[in-house]
Amino acid sequence: MSSFDRRVLISGGLAAGAALATPASAAPDAPMLFHQVFFWLKNPGDKADRDKLIAGLKALKAVDVIQHLHVGVPASTEKRDVIDNSYDVSELMVFRSVEDQKRYQDHPLHQKFVAECSPLWSKVVVYDSMAV
Repeated sequence: MSSFDRRVLISGGLAAGAALATPASAAPDAPMLFHQVFFWLKNPGDKADRDKLIAGLKALKAVDVIQHLHVGVPASTEKRDVIDNSYDVSELMVFRSVEDQKRYQDHPLHQKFVAECSPLWSKVVVYDSMAV
């Protein structure tokens, strides 16, 4: 297991069993930025809207500063008070730095995604974190 894989698992940023890729240009001990976003659809349960949002998110992988992209939906885990599975779609992106995350925010593909997909959602919550 690479040092990137260990940092990802230790930080809790990826679910067990998710495929991990080691960024070739990342320094072995460089802190990575984890960008987690949760989307609530305006029309919950609308498969066409959900599929369009998922396709839009997956298309963002073409942005070169994204080291890893995971797009998902709520898992069928046990119901507990600490679990919020009220969202419809989530994404987790890994960046090498805060600067790379800023480049992603300004990238034309991200701007296109927001323009095309923002009418689909009623709420978005973002959690950005770095390993300590």
